[in-house]
Amino acid sequence: MLNMTANPLSLRTVCMRVFSYSALVVWGILASSVQAAGLPDFTELVKDNEAAVVNISTVGEAPSRMNRRGPRNDQLEEFFRRFGPPQQRENQPRLRPRSLGSGFIIESDGYILTNNHVVDGAEKIMVRLSNREEYEAELVGTDPRSDLALLKVSADKRLPALTMGDSDELEVGEWVLAIGSPFGFDYSVTAGIVSAKGRSLSNPQTGNYVPFIQTDVAINPGNSGGPLFNLDGEVVGINSQIYSNSGGFMGVSFAIPIEMAMDVVKQLKDKGRVSRGWLGVEILEVSRDLALSYGLERPRGALVARVMEGSPAADAGLQEEDIIVEFNGQDIERSGELPQYVGRAPVGEPSRLTVVRGGKKKKLSVTIGELPDQAGLTSGPKQSNQDNKIGLTVRDLSEQTKEQLGVDSGVEVVAARGLAGEAGLMPRDIILRMRTKPVVDSETLDDIIADVKPGSIVPVLVLRQQRRIFLTLKVPEDD
Repeated sequence: MLNMTANPLSLRTVCMRVFSYSALVVWGILASSVQAAGLPDFTELVKDNEAAVVNISTVGEAPSRMNRRGPRNDQLEEFFRRFGPPQQRENQPRLRPRSLGSGFIIESDGYILTNNHVVDGAEKIMVRLSNREEYEAELVGTDPRSDLALLKVSADKRLPALTMGDSDELEVGEWVLAIGSPFGFDYSVTAGIVSAKGRSLSNPQTGNYVPFIQTDVAINPGNSGGPLFNLDGEVVGINSQIYSNSGGFMGVSFAIPIEMAMDVVKQLKDKGRVSRGWLGVEILEVSRDLALSYGLERPRGALVARVMEGSPAADAGLQEEDIIVEFNGQDIERSGELPQYVGRAPVGEPSRLTVVRGGKKKKLSVTIGELPDQAGLTSGPKQSNQDNKIGLTVRDLSEQTKEQLGVDSGVEVVAARGLAGEAGLMPRDIILRMRTKPVVDSETLDDIIADVKPGSIVPVLVLRQQRRIFLTLKVPEDD
């Protein structure tokens, strides 16, 4: 007979163990249910689609001993690492460069989509399928501004092709999956969620015409050009860029929306090149201080820093320091949104603009032109000195310098102290406008400054390293 009163501690211990075991069982069941409900199973998606994802390798021209490294853009290398192969070691022999990337079949007759930088400069492009069949690909066309390239292989059979989805329907937080060849490891699968949409990533190579999809899918060198899937197994993007200080994945990656990519594909197939809408303005972000100085309740829109001569914007009457707040019915919250809308607008057809000018809204109609090749600006010699009372030392521009810079007027900053230095003005800046007025020369600048009232915020349009920016000069109240 069990004496239950003889050892009460043993009974307590038994009860606690039974309770703990029961709790663990219940917790395990709940955890399994949550996992099953919250985490998708990607196995069928991968099985159904991996055969249409391809590995791409290229052979380009042999580099010379003098320029094999090529030009560097330190800022671009630091922030937007392209998905090329790892850099060759210094003690390796000088071989013809090989690029390693990904791509995917979009039509069963052999059309393949990848990134332009994967095949840029290639003499020979090889495509390898998941069954290890290899084909030499023909380059149908490229579009550097969207970083896309269209290839074609000739096979004696129909090839597996992927289904295109609708990236406009993607929701932030939605699951997405990538298949590619990071570091040459073929058909690697990574998954994550959509972190943001419509990201503008302007750089000298591509501009800011792509509304990128930001994800936290692990993307590394070699994934470039590979597909990004939704849970229905549809392609919603093409993996293109990463944001990294090391060159490897750091939790942020970017994909080109598939709608934009397929529009590029259609144009490349039809005419071998891509046409984009062009307005003919240089624009800047509207900061809080600029918004206040221009009479806006909050920062929004795209601030016009320059209207190019003979451009559609000039013909439509757009002016410097206009703030574009609407394009064809689409609100412009950030300046980077405007090129994306303009780039997809039909060339030769009218579009509607709403601008804020002098604190009031104004509607304009502009006939969209075709985006031309962009020419760079060069610097030149300057002349004559002049001081002014806000801490600026400036000198006038020669006619030759104006022509080289592509400006009608302005002054060069020699030194910036006091209020000018606090505003961010720097030597070699070219001041083009101040208080919405053009700066013709140093005397004009002094006249403008003389009329500045204490306590005001003064917008200053500056040309710095071939880019136009707005700074704000904050004039203190009188004591």
